[in-house]
Amino acid sequence: MLICGCLAFASLAAAVWPSHARSAAPLATSGLELSRLDADPVPLEVLGGALDHRFAVVPGGVIRETGPRAGWWRLVSTHAVPAQHQPYIVLGTPESARIEAWLPGASMPVVAKTGGVDIPSGFSSRASVVPLRDGLRAGHAVYLRVGTLAPVAMAVGIEPLAQLHHRDLTYVAWRAASLVGFVLLMMLALGFWLGIGERGYAYLLLTLAAQLAFFATQGGEIRLLPGLSGLLGEDPRSPILTGLLASGATLAFLAHGLRLRDRNPMLWRIVAGCLGVLLLLVVATVAGVTRGVLSFGHAATLAATAALLVACVRGTIRRERAAGFLLMAWLPVLALLVAGRVAELGLWVAPAWLGYALPAALVLAGTVTMIGLTDALQKVRRDRDRVSRLATFDTLTGALSRPAMQERLSAAVTEAHRNGTPLSVVFFDVDRFKRVNDDHGHRVGDNFLKFIALRTRNRLRTYDLMGRWGGDEMVVMLPDTRLNEALGVAENLRSAVNCRPLSIDDRLFEASLSLGVAELAAGESVEHLIERADSALYASKTAGRDRVTGHDPRITGSHPRFVATSGQT
Repeated sequence: MLICGCLAFASLAAAVWPSHARSAAPLATSGLELSRLDADPVPLEVLGGALDHRFAVVPGGVIRETGPRAGWWRLVSTHAVPAQHQPYIVLGTPESARIEAWLPGASMPVVAKTGGVDIPSGFSSRASVVPLRDGLRAGHAVYLRVGTLAPVAMAVGIEPLAQLHHRDLTYVAWRAASLVGFVLLMMLALGFWLGIGERGYAYLLLTLAAQLAFFATQGGEIRLLPGLSGLLGEDPRSPILTGLLASGATLAFLAHGLRLRDRNPMLWRIVAGCLGVLLLLVVATVAGVTRGVLSFGHAATLAATAALLVACVRGTIRRERAAGFLLMAWLPVLALLVAGRVAELGLWVAPAWLGYALPAALVLAGTVTMIGLTDALQKVRRDRDRVSRLATFDTLTGALSRPAMQERLSAAVTEAHRNGTPLSVVFFDVDRFKRVNDDHGHRVGDNFLKFIALRTRNRLRTYDLMGRWGGDEMVVMLPDTRLNEALGVAENLRSAVNCRPLSIDDRLFEASLSLGVAELAAGESVEHLIERADSALYASKTAGRDRVTGHDPRITGSHPRFVATSGQT
């Protein structure tokens, strides 16, 4: 949904911009001749033309610098660039480069606006620009002095102002939509973390925050926040620092999501080592040491990325849902990260769309990851419900388990005492059940219990509860039921079982129950109530089985009074 919003936003921006701006063609792209001086003399020597013979032609229209020493470049247009088109020299410059341009006839350099720092009003941060207010005559040279903290590769071209604004607008639309997507995902992750308490959402929140800080610093949007403008917007080390933190946060989040420490210790050691390198580079950057930081940082990021990719593929093959979600979500991001890191190393020229494709891909990855976290929580909930059901219900008979029945009885007794309502229980077991197990085996005995539980449960009222107390013993709780009515319910249970034989494995088995009934007395505990029902059950057994006996709640001394119903004689 967020990516669709990005597309709609970019399309709208392109639609509202005037058509003549969209149709404007570049004034010079392939018609530029680049040459490089492998030295850094004083500007007067270069501008006077005394060193022109030492400039070596570089094909391809791409400036490449390895740093940290500044290099001189000579830009010559093979045909005239008229001033009426308001042309600009456009350099796809990484944030770590500083470019000074000497225009024909000028004695002072123009500093190209770079990486979101000191961008002139009306331009985005997608590239560095140098205005050619008087145009450029054919054969005239523009000298560029390029300094960088790390290797760079940047394409050079000349664009009219209309095309420059159109491309800026597309860039800004995509960037704005992606950054808004970051903020929305962070709010969702924060809400889920606070509402559910799942740490995975907290880790995702930190990762998104680190990525947002990097892209806002790299693109210059951080300068819109007054409190952070001076802290991160002006220091050229800021994009390097936030980039290292964003890479480390992303790698740590993926390692946590894959449970790399437990499932792939060897790959975890690789990723942990790379994270340690990134941490040392962060410290070095804060201390002011920037030489080689980006190269080491890119190497560590690429090594950790390869290890995580292997872990994702392995987990997906083993059908681990978390690995599948992470692979689906982060594979495009990892591919774009590798492409961006290779471009920053100066090994190739990144296309213009890479500047907003990566944050858009990260928004998509965050969305898919959040879906994956929700799926994992749903699985945990399903497993918890399954375990809870197994703990609540007896798997053989479908009746409540003994702990669950005790809990329900305790609550019902408390409620009956508080409200003064009646409550009765029926305690029964299967007559001669041990003989069935001994003569026919436990499988037949299990089916015996299953059929009896089904027949008795079908004779209960909707608000009655039945639980398996142990072995072949069952307890039935009858709320709002006096003893006489409970005796009638118990008689129904008895007749439901002995009315016809049980058919198991094409054999017929006679079955009967012995039942004891007791009504809750004033101030009586659950334990004592069950004891009285058990005493009544024992009385049914001694009287010949297949009968119902009730325990009168009026206790006279140590001799309980039993009430017997009709049964087998």
